[in-house]
Amino acid sequence: MKGRVVVLDQIEGRAAAALMVDGRLDDILIDPPEGTAPAPGAILRAVCDRPLKGQGGMILRLPDGQAGFLRQAKGLSPGQVLLVQVSGLGQEGKATPVTTRLLFKSRYGIVTPDAPGLNIARSIRDDEERDRLLEIAHAGMGGAPASFGLILRSASDGQPEDALLEDIAAMRDLAEAVTSDAEGPPELLLDAPDAHLLAWRDWATPAPDAIEDGAGAFAAHGVLEALDAALAPNVPLAAGASMSIEPTSALVAVDVNTGADASLAAGLKANLAAARDLPRQLRLRGLGGQITLDVAPMPKKDRRQFEDALRRAFRTDATDTVLAGWTPLGLYELQRKRDRWPLKDLMPS
Repeated sequence: MKGRVVVLDQIEGRAAAALMVDGRLDDILIDPPEGTAPAPGAILRAVCDRPLKGQGGMILRLPDGQAGFLRQAKGLSPGQVLLVQVSGLGQEGKATPVTTRLLFKSRYGIVTPDAPGLNIARSIRDDEERDRLLEIAHAGMGGAPASFGLILRSASDGQPEDALLEDIAAMRDLAEAVTSDAEGPPELLLDAPDAHLLAWRDWATPAPDAIEDGAGAFAAHGVLEALDAALAPNVPLAAGASMSIEPTSALVAVDVNTGADASLAAGLKANLAAARDLPRQLRLRGLGGQITLDVAPMPKKDRRQFEDALRRAFRTDATDTVLAGWTPLGLYELQRKRDRWPLKDLMPS
């Protein structure tokens, strides 16, 4: 099916959402099993436990005996109570990364306690529309604490005033309720949104052409077959080329192969194809951390073309990714934020 289709279903009783673009799986969201660490976006009351000397960070006590890691801990002391938001996923056996910069995010707006100001998404360029949205933002945040700010997201472009005001009010009221509950023992104050809510919130731009919901929706749209493919290491590329994606305990290794054609021209084509599909493959597989690419042989003069293709591919990807560059051995390295569980941990074994 052509266009953008959001498919809502369940996997083992857990909410799941798939984004299909022109019939190909572009993104997947699956709720984790019960008992896992808090998901990114959850807001917790935490207690400072012990500073990490030499690193400038602080280990926090979270609910249910779990541990959090706050990178910036200047001025904090053990026993101090904080409101924090989960900002990523810790590696197995490590503390969950958190931040004190809370974001209350909805489909159209983001309320930012302790970050005052009204801002409009830079992707909205029409001056009249920006002025209209700014007036709505002023009205929607009227009466909110002076320390609260608001960002109107790109999805707010052209939306009716009533819908925007309702959305802003919901996030503003939620932010006030949560931030006023800052004293006490470690506690989960606001759970992360489930997969269906995340799909509604974050896949709004561009607007989907269709939304399919119900038992069997994944099977009907080929989502299950695409997930099976994403669990396999090998990714076919054009002209017989392929890339192999293998997560290890230290890094994610990506190996690009040309197949039968070992020419330098074939190497460049394979590397460019791998660069274009790499963000999607990492999204689907839920992979982050250090990514090391062993590219196919190509002339050094073509490295810039490969780098440009990588940069364009990751520009529209929502996960923070740093393109670190080439190593002395000719490998290319990236650093990607861990903001979702690996697909292999979410699918039935």
